[in-house]
Amino acid sequence: MGGLIQNIKLIGADLPKLEALREKGRNSFLSQGLPTAKTEAWKYTRVRELADDDFVMEETCGSDCSKEHSSCCCQGKCALPFDAYEIHFCDGKLREDHFHLPEGVQALPLIDAVAENETTAFLNKSFEMQNFPFAALNTAYLEQGVFLRVESGVCLDKPLAFIHHSHGGVKRFANLRNIVVLETGAQATLIEVYQYSGEAKSEYCNNIVNEIFIGRQAVLRHYKIQSEALKAVHIALNAVKVRENGLYESFCRQKGANLARQETHVVLQESGAEAVVNAVYMMNGWATLDTTTDIEHLAQNTRSNQLVKGVVGGQAKGVFQGKIHIAPNAVQTEGYQLHKALLLSDEAEVDVKPELEIFADDVKCSHGATCGELDAEQLFYLQSRGIGAEEARQMLIEAFVDESFQMIKDDNIRHWMKSF
Repeated sequence: MGGLIQNIKLIGADLPKLEALREKGRNSFLSQGLPTAKTEAWKYTRVRELADDDFVMEETCGSDCSKEHSSCCCQGKCALPFDAYEIHFCDGKLREDHFHLPEGVQALPLIDAVAENETTAFLNKSFEMQNFPFAALNTAYLEQGVFLRVESGVCLDKPLAFIHHSHGGVKRFANLRNIVVLETGAQATLIEVYQYSGEAKSEYCNNIVNEIFIGRQAVLRHYKIQSEALKAVHIALNAVKVRENGLYESFCRQKGANLARQETHVVLQESGAEAVVNAVYMMNGWATLDTTTDIEHLAQNTRSNQLVKGVVGGQAKGVFQGKIHIAPNAVQTEGYQLHKALLLSDEAEVDVKPELEIFADDVKCSHGATCGELDAEQLFYLQSRGIGAEEARQMLIEAFVDESFQMIKDDNIRHWMKSF
């Protein structure tokens, strides 16, 4: 653990409030330590790889990654097959030269937003550090990231995209904090893409925290693809607060990394707030992919829906933990959760922990979890029609996950995420 707390020079050391927050994060992480098998929220997901002392926490310097990585996506090459307002990150550093945003959208490097007091109402206001050790560590290294605000009534004509690109060669530990604010009546689509170049077995860690605030009648559709290197670690927290009649709709596809955890914590603060949190994870080999959700219904007439599907082969391990919490005054609330997994080998593993915490009457809630294998009769039927064994398997796998992909309303985004 000591290797993850390093004495490096960060931008903003002259900002007393920021330095105090960093120290608070440092102390919180040191008091918690790395999660272990005894840590309830992490009991299925081991993080032993992060106990090594050879991770590098890089200081920000004046070097230009465009010279060091002349062919990376930082130069405008991007996997998106459709137009988007792009913001690029290279090896955990924000590339400010890619801010080309429309009127009504404010974007600042996080450190500038802190200096200009733009983040006072938002920074570290969406979660409690004592419950999220990696978010506490992220707070200790607060520096890199972006503050993004969509003004009241603005409806964006194309998606916003955070493009993250990692390069091999250094066992880098990057901490990124993004703040996304949608004011009253705003509507936007946000896409996150995590890619890598270099050796397929590159070792590095991305530790990301997105703090998202959705105003009254505002809508954010949030899509993410995690396709990190085969030996990378990817830890991410989306901490979301939704106000009256606001909507947070998310979809995450995980297919990379040796160890990855996508955690989504949504607080439905006011009447009519809604959250839709869907995901697909597909992996093989020895990977562990964790999808963890926690939806808090704090007001009446709030709604949430979750559908997560996993496909696990080889000796890989899938984890799903989903909690729905209904507060005492959150009457006439609806909360639904369903997880389905497909096991492709005898050594594949899926650990599931669905939870309902209901402290109110007059609610509609349900949860469910199933695991199974490919249907032998369906495989036989396809092969009897002249379809090869591997092609038949792939057809059944695609049919299994397609229900989740159909939840994506935008045709361009849906087709792109299915083909990634």
